[in-house]
Amino acid sequence: MVSTSLTPAQSLSTHPGDHLAITFAPLAFDEAHRLADAAANGAIVTMSGMVRNNTNGNAVIALEYQAYEPMALQVFRQIAAQIRATWGSVTHVVIHHRTGRLEIGELSVLIAIGSPHRADAFAACQYAIDTLKANAPIWKKEYFVGQDGGIQATWVKCC
Repeated sequence: MVSTSLTPAQSLSTHPGDHLAITFAPLAFDEAHRLADAAANGAIVTMSGMVRNNTNGNAVIALEYQAYEPMALQVFRQIAAQIRATWGSVTHVVIHHRTGRLEIGELSVLIAIGSPHRADAFAACQYAIDTLKANAPIWKKEYFVGQDGGIQATWVKCC
């Protein structure tokens, strides 16, 4: 498996506390938490999305993600900016998404929000994942066992 370290999309980020990335490398929960940590925070809320073993009653084998990276990172930046405009106490916004083939149980998306107050962190985290799913140009191909027992695959816009 190819491994690369995550680097912030600094040319897109408007705040030094933001870390926005799309990567082929596996996502690390501990890294996202660390990137959202600050002495001023009373809360870090994280959301991890992972590949589950079923969809629409079919047994999932794996997922494959593709993204239009420049536009997806722009959407991530817009999400971070809106979070800061809505919940001004937020100190850190971390949004990481995987691409490539992922197996059952692997993390596909990680969001971590650091804030002095838990209510802001929870609300901002939910806003981030809901808005990412609605707006980011990210697609997934679902590999599953069809009703005839054969392997089938279909592309769907995951977001």
